[in-house]
Amino acid sequence: HALVVAEGRFRELTWRTSGAGTVLGELVERYGPSATAALAGHVEQAKDRLVFATTQLNHARQAADLGDNGRAAGRLRAAEGAIAQAAAFIDGVERHAGELARASGMVPAALTGAEVEIAGAREARRWVRSPYADIPPGELRARVVHADLVLAGVREELTSGRPYDPLDVLRRIVRGVAPVAAGRAGVIPVAALVCARSAVTGADDVVATHRAAVGGEARTRLAEARRLLAPPAPAPAGRGPRAELADLVSADTLAQQAHELAEQDIRLHGHPADAPGHDISGRTGAVLGGILLPNMPNMPAGGPPPSFGGPRSHDRRPAPTDG
Repeated sequence: HALVVAEGRFRELTWRTSGAGTVLGELVERYGPSATAALAGHVEQAKDRLVFATTQLNHARQAADLGDNGRAAGRLRAAEGAIAQAAAFIDGVERHAGELARASGMVPAALTGAEVEIAGAREARRWVRSPYADIPPGELRARVVHADLVLAGVREELTSGRPYDPLDVLRRIVRGVAPVAAGRAGVIPVAALVCARSAVTGADDVVATHRAAVGGEARTRLAEARRLLAPPAPAPAGRGPRAELADLVSADTLAQQAHELAEQDIRLHGHPADAPGHDISGRTGAVLGGILLPNMPNMPAGGPPPSFGGPRSHDRRPAPTDG
C-alpha cells in the first residue's frame, strides 16, 4: 500500500534528519565552518518538509479511512513530494561528509602529483618533443611561477594546525596546476573529478529542492556542467590531458556558479506568504520547493500538482478543484 510505504519512509527520514544535525556539527569541528557552508539550512529545511509531510499523511490516512480515495491520493502525492525533498537535503549532508573525507585523504597525493607536474613543466625546455609546444616559453614560466605560489599557500594552510576545507584545498591544487598539467600525475584528474562531482551534485540538490525559485541561468550553467561530466566520447586527435583537465575544471566552476545563482534566486524569491485560513504547517517550504503552486486552491479541495514526481520533476500542473 502506497500510504504505508510513505509512512515508513517518513519515519526513516525523521530518524536520519536528527542524525544529520550531529553529522554537521562534527564536520564543522573537524574541517571548519567553510567546509559545510553549502549545507547551511539543509537540516532545518528537511524538518520543514517533514512537518508538511506529517500533515499531508494524516489527511491522507483520514481520507482513506473515509473511502475518499481521490482526496487520499492527492494528499499522498503532496506528502511523497515533501518526503522526497527532505531526503534530498539529508542525502546531501551525508554525501558531503563522504566527499570531505575522500578529499582529505587525497590532498597529500594531489600535492605530490602537482609538484611532479610543475617539475616537468620547469624542465620542458630540455625536451625534444615538449607537451607545451603550444605555449610560449614566457607564458609557461609564468604558469609555473603561479602554480608554485598556489602550492606554497596550500602547504602553509596544511601546516597551520587550523581546520581546513579539504575540498577547497583539493580544488586550489587542481586549478593551480591545471595550466601546466601534461598527464604525468594521474591523481590530478581524479582530484578534479571529485571536486566537479561534488559541486554538480550540490548545485543539483539546491535546484531540485527550490524549483519554484531557481531561474534559467542557474539551470543552464548546471546543465552545461553535467554535460562536461558526461562519459566522454573518443577524444579528438591532438586533444591532450591538459584540455581534458580543463573540461573538469570548467564543470566544477560552472556548477559552483549555478549554486551561487540558485541561492541568489532563492533569496530574491523569498518565502511566499501563506494565504489566510489555510493550514500553514510547512506550506511555505512546499511552495518554494515546487510541491505546491502559489496560486493553488486550498489543499483539501485541490491537492498537490498531480504530475509531481519528486525533487527532480519539472512538470507541474495545478490540480482541479472539487466541485
